[in-house]
Amino acid sequence: MSRKINIWANLDWMTVLVYLVMLFIGWISIYSAVYDEEHQSIFDTTQRYGKQLIWIIAAIVIAAAVLLTDNKLFLFFSYFFYAITILLLIAVLFFGTEVNASKSWFQFGGIQIQPAEFAKLATALALAQFLSTTKLKIHDSRALLTMGSIIFLPVLLILLQPDVGSSLVFFAFILVLYREGLTGWVLFFFILFGFLSVLALLLNEVNMVALLVISALSAYMIIGRNMKTAAKAVLIFALICLAVMGIFQLAAPGTMLVVKLITASVAGSLVLMGLAFRNKRNKASLLLGLLIAALLYTYSVDYVFDNVLMPHQRSRINIVLGFDDDPLGQSYNINQSKIAIGSGGLTGKGFLQGTQTKFNFVPEQSTDFIFCTIGEEFGFAGSTMLIGLFVFLLLRLIYLAERQRSQFARIYGYSIISILFTHFVINIGMTIGIVPVIGIPLPFISYGGSSMWAFTVMLFILLRFDAVRMEFLR
Repeated sequence: MSRKINIWANLDWMTVLVYLVMLFIGWISIYSAVYDEEHQSIFDTTQRYGKQLIWIIAAIVIAAAVLLTDNKLFLFFSYFFYAITILLLIAVLFFGTEVNASKSWFQFGGIQIQPAEFAKLATALALAQFLSTTKLKIHDSRALLTMGSIIFLPVLLILLQPDVGSSLVFFAFILVLYREGLTGWVLFFFILFGFLSVLALLLNEVNMVALLVISALSAYMIIGRNMKTAAKAVLIFALICLAVMGIFQLAAPGTMLVVKLITASVAGSLVLMGLAFRNKRNKASLLLGLLIAALLYTYSVDYVFDNVLMPHQRSRINIVLGFDDDPLGQSYNINQSKIAIGSGGLTGKGFLQGTQTKFNFVPEQSTDFIFCTIGEEFGFAGSTMLIGLFVFLLLRLIYLAERQRSQFARIYGYSIISILFTHFVINIGMTIGIVPVIGIPLPFISYGGSSMWAFTVMLFILLRFDAVRMEFLR
């Protein structure tokens, strides 16, 4: 018979304190970012800082309600919550309000709710439920298919809005699967394909294909450790490529060069793969399969970039990669943000003294670019303190997740950690110009009710699990 545990006595108050400090920092930063001398009161609800106070009070009430909710509700209704958010993501495509060319919001009077924020929470619960109850091994094809469906169904629906920024956050769940036993090769390939995505945008098609083929053949030589065999492989590959290119030249001379190169490379790889299978060289056959996948993937990256992304999204990526310089257009936000942060120096200009902030040089400064307000007014010292606070919170949550006695709670905990980490890295990366501007908030700091409430529920469900971990064994 399990003993009843006092939630308030066992609550991790250190994490709660960090949460409250972040809410306060966010509130005064929003006040500074949109300060209006005609509305000097920080409690003025006609201004964003006054509204943010309402969201904060509501968030604290929600947090208390979550702590008083029985754990079984989150367990037994995980799939139900997930299904509801999927329906909401579908409904917002038809009945949502369009904001900044994205149909991502439901409008209820003066309140806007973004289902994508709560979809992250629902996905975390559904993934934790599946992994903690399935008898399948994590590497089983059926398990991989189910996990992939849970994660990528909301991604597809969010992309239809379109909201690329929110959809990218769901890839953070790969880290959770890695923690739960997914082979490190999966994480390696995930990073590799991210690297290939950047290379595909940096290099033209000819150079990209040449780089991949040379890399694959070099790896083939290293794996085989047989220079004679490797030399034969290179010769066979080269002859097949030349033959295919010759056929194209005779039969269809007008074919694009990239199509000729990809077709020739795939043909050469297939022949070498067949030889590897015949000679039972499994490593070589895997390597050649990866070459084909990489070739097809890099071509798909170019296709998506040219035909799927909207012009402003392409421009933002090109600016980060150094291809474009549009100081009065897409580069404007990033440039002004970097100017604001740099002008803060070591200790900053002081609260309400930021000139970039005061004269509205940085658009969306209370939401996506809230970090540059802190950087300008509190300088390197203030920025470092905020980053340190986030790092401390993430490390504390890892500690809490690891000490859970329930697999469900541990998986859920790592899901929340991964989501918060991704938001933190991407948002700050946007403000200093090392990642494209994709419009995701800084947790607990940026203006907005939907994101704050969603992050609050995520965090306090984990704190609830931790407070009763001695009796929560499922």
